[in-house]
Amino acid sequence: MVELKAQSPFADLLPLKVGSMTVEERDLGRLTVLGGFASAAGLSETLEAAHGVTLPKPLQSTQKDNTRCLWFCQNEVLLVGPAPDETLANHAALVDVSDGWAAAELQGPGAEDVLARLVPVDLRSATFKPGQTLRSQLREITASITRTDAGFLLLVYRSMAGTLVQELRRAMEAVASRR
Repeated sequence: MVELKAQSPFADLLPLKVGSMTVEERDLGRLTVLGGFASAAGLSETLEAAHGVTLPKPLQSTQKDNTRCLWFCQNEVLLVGPAPDETLANHAALVDVSDGWAAAELQGPGAEDVLARLVPVDLRSATFKPGQTLRSQLREITASITRTDAGFLLLVYRSMAGTLVQELRRAMEAVASRR
């Protein structure tokens, strides 16, 4: 009988360093979509009581220690880190998507220039501040992009992890060659 073993979605692809820029895999813990909620106030109160974070406004994220809550789309957020408290089910549908997503962080001088080549959204620090988040296309890949204090947290479907690294490598090499 074949024995299956869990593998990183980035297997031997990361870490990646080009010039002064790096991409490293991030283990975010559990990823749970909270969706279909009718009362944002009730969900926010329960989130704060259970996990110390509030429901983020559109295009924002909230964080306390290793727990994050990312705006994902209208009436949908992503709880990052802990397993969700059972009381959240009284306010929203809870879906564990941990195995479906891959997370990496792009850092270093030039990271904004790399994403400018790949994303049709202005992610410069003047317009996209730490804690802001959005869903967009990263070339042909659907991605969640969150600005952190250190760089950009990128979440893509697990099946797109290799393509993400390929696109980032090309853009990083192009940016590094111009410096």
